[in-house]
Amino acid sequence: MTRSDNNRKGRPSKNTKGGNQQKPFRKHFSAKGKQAEPQKKSNPDEIRLNRYIANAGICSRREADTYIAAGNVTVNGKPVTEMGYKVKRSDDVRFDGKKLSLEKKEYILLNKPKNFITTTSDEKGRRTVMELVSSASKARLMPVGRLDRNTTGLLLFTNDGDLTKKLTHPKHGVRKIYHVHLDQSLSLADLHKIEAGLELEDGPVEVDSISFIQGAPKKELGIEIHSGRNRIVRRIFEHLGYQVTKLDRVIFAGLTKKDLPRGHWRHLTEQEVINLKNIK
Repeated sequence: MTRSDNNRKGRPSKNTKGGNQQKPFRKHFSAKGKQAEPQKKSNPDEIRLNRYIANAGICSRREADTYIAAGNVTVNGKPVTEMGYKVKRSDDVRFDGKKLSLEKKEYILLNKPKNFITTTSDEKGRRTVMELVSSASKARLMPVGRLDRNTTGLLLFTNDGDLTKKLTHPKHGVRKIYHVHLDQSLSLADLHKIEAGLELEDGPVEVDSISFIQGAPKKELGIEIHSGRNRIVRRIFEHLGYQVTKLDRVIFAGLTKKDLPRGHWRHLTEQEVINLKNIK
């Protein structure tokens, strides 16, 4: 049998120069000399628990590890304190008893222009505010409260349901300031009536403050109010025989229109989100 025949049968041939044999294959070994274990493929449907908590907007991953170790987190009803624990996206993950959503929380502030209605859709085909923030996020955003079609100014959007409830509930007294333009100058007597509080058809209404704008005609006023009742600012002046020709919300829950042109939007800063969540 020739050498080529031996090679075809997989037998080692000798190296004529060094006399070493060529091995047909080599096993993989770790540094300690043991055969290496094949790497397990990660499951795309699983995510580390600390990352899940961070993505839900509760805290950072490092802080999440602390809460996990302290027993603040349950998965499918059972406390989990194991570091590196992985959960499925379909699992029921709770932090201090509150169910978490994996969807990242988004907060978008819009300086709303006229002729857009505050709704997610309109059966009459009218333009909605959702068109203006369609490129802001892939999350399902909802407007916080409402602005009339012809009212301009600050409108917040988020997928954070808890924050929405807080900002729209009267007991939290969220601060809202409007720049009001009237069809005629407001008399000083009527200004005092508004300051004292009015009785409208659906009950009494109180304003936090009202004043003429310095250097502007008496047709222009600033009014601060925390009521969330429908068209409340317009109705206050209509009750006294005035028509609001222009209404602009310039402050909402401490947020302002600074560096935000009409029709544009921006993401809230981390500090702004913290401030909103700290509203009592």
